[in-house]
Amino acid sequence: MTLDATTLPVIFAALMGVSILLYVILDGYDLGVGLLFPFAAPEEKDRMIAAIGPFWDANETWLVLAIGLLLVAFPAAHGAILTALYLPVAVMLIGLILRGVAFEFRAKAPLPQKPLWDGAFFAGSLMAALSQGFMLGLYVMGLDWSLGPLLFALLTAGALAVAYSFIGAAWVILKTDGALQVKAVAWARGGLWGVVLGMGAVSVATPLVSARIFDRWFDFPQIIVLAPLPLGSLGLIAMLWIALRHLPTAQDRFAWVPFAGAVGLMALGFSGMAYSFYPYVVPEKLTIYQAASAPESLRIILWGTLFVLPAILGYTALSYTIFRGKATRLSYD
Repeated sequence: MTLDATTLPVIFAALMGVSILLYVILDGYDLGVGLLFPFAAPEEKDRMIAAIGPFWDANETWLVLAIGLLLVAFPAAHGAILTALYLPVAVMLIGLILRGVAFEFRAKAPLPQKPLWDGAFFAGSLMAALSQGFMLGLYVMGLDWSLGPLLFALLTAGALAVAYSFIGAAWVILKTDGALQVKAVAWARGGLWGVVLGMGAVSVATPLVSARIFDRWFDFPQIIVLAPLPLGSLGLIAMLWIALRHLPTAQDRFAWVPFAGAVGLMALGFSGMAYSFYPYVVPEKLTIYQAASAPESLRIILWGTLFVLPAILGYTALSYTIFRGKATRLSYD
């Protein structure tokens, strides 16, 4: 394959897309665990923290990689997107910093101060989740700050926060047992409807804001090509609803099903967005080819990515292998 001005932007768009998807899945579940904190007892919060403790910091690496790829591979798009989304990006970063600080301090603070840091962990998780959902809504609406897009962005902000709480509950089901696992099943049953609402809202709005996307969805034969995505999503939602009605099970045999289903739903939803917006990186304004750096620069960056990406993947795989199984009592001894 020739690495030219046609193929290189596609390669980097794919790498950036994979990084964003992995961030939404991996950091999504630990943000979701933070969102569930108000519904957990103090001893359950320690167990929930133990379930994400070995992973949460590494999960945020994918956000750094995605933004880094946007900056170096598509600098024009980086400027346009971050200029339009400056305020929610700032809120997200404050939230991520707050939850990082709270994560460490809650374990070392005197017992009377621990609820304060638990509240800070929840607040940071909420700020990050809502701001990411708000940015998603504005992106779908073409980065327009008028009233209609703002209302839609507020809807997607709430829906994504509930969706994160769903995948967080699914992770708790996978990593815990006993009374906490039973409680997490109840959380997941409610959170599933947030996933449905969020995916439904984006699915309805996306073709309405762009005639190009409308034609791409509903013209023949494109409608046949796209059909597996909504059908697969409906199938996964039905599977999750049935599974959550029967969990937990003896020997904990199907505790993995909710998390696997949540991952599948997010992957299908992301695939639908990628299909819809391609080749645009800034909706209806800049394509990946117009926004891309010079081919000479992209070739150099690609060599660096070929070293960095396997290292991140290897570290991620190693951490999930070492800390597999159920989370045990939280300890910093």
